[in-house]
Amino acid sequence: MNITRKCAHCGKEFTPQSGSQKYCCEQCADTAKQNKKKQKREMFKAIEPMAMVQCQEYLTFANAATLMGCTRQYIYKLVGQGRLKASRLSRRMALIKKSDIEDMLDASPYERVLPMAKPKGKKPETKKPASIYQDAEEVLDYYSGEDVMRIYKVKQSWLYSRAKAHKIPMCKIAGKTYYSKRHVDEHFSGVDVGSITEWLTTDEVASTYSMHPQAVRAYVNRHRIPSKREYGKTYYSKQHLDELRRMDLANDERYMTVEDVKQMYGLTAANISHIVRVNNVEKVKVGVRNLLLRTDIERVMNERKMKGLQV
Repeated sequence: MNITRKCAHCGKEFTPQSGSQKYCCEQCADTAKQNKKKQKREMFKAIEPMAMVQCQEYLTFANAATLMGCTRQYIYKLVGQGRLKASRLSRRMALIKKSDIEDMLDASPYERVLPMAKPKGKKPETKKPASIYQDAEEVLDYYSGEDVMRIYKVKQSWLYSRAKAHKIPMCKIAGKTYYSKRHVDEHFSGVDVGSITEWLTTDEVASTYSMHPQAVRAYVNRHRIPSKREYGKTYYSKQHLDELRRMDLANDERYMTVEDVKQMYGLTAANISHIVRVNNVEKVKVGVRNLLLRTDIERVMNERKMKGLQV
């Protein structure tokens, strides 16, 4: 009589060749072996963070959340409420002592919470989250998502993705998300956008300054040009772009200063002023200096030379 068994991997019935055979074929055996290794790796991967935290005396907010089995935002809330002590070492580094966590837990023994009737009348006000920053010079305030969308005219999905990508501190209280006011202001503007009166779209920047549209975004991000977003379109400050372009021209070999023209051609400032005015030489003012287009100057000087005038 043939004895049949069910494969421990696929469940298919088979006739074992030996008393210890569990799998119907080598493929099932190899797959089961790989699954066991994967389970072990995942188990060690889950245990490793906890093991590392157990041997540390000072914890980051993320490690404290791992130790307590809660979210990092809940740690922020405990610190903001003053229930858990934290020490700020720098702008981006804050640590929590493990013994302070133990003291907090010892001071809050479990008590059964009895159901209570909800108070009638006015609903309790939802307080904005206290900031985790303790330095007096730092901004201790938050924007709600509605405030950010109203001030900077952005969509909710765009705001959330940008805040996540640029690690803007967020805190969720009673179902509402709050964003660090200081970080939001620095990221979206860096300056008072209300004082800027002239704005250009990406296409207008490309047309005005002879740039490729794909290069505009990299250029404004590299030089931190103030921008704003309104109803799906991005606008850039024309004033800051003009100033930046003038600074670029000061180091551009295509332009010459008046002093350069005086030394090269032996002309006086009055002669140069007359030549520029009469011959329509391109002139750009950068600060207190006037920059003259080199090709225009060379053209005018060659014409004067052909006419036998002083060069």
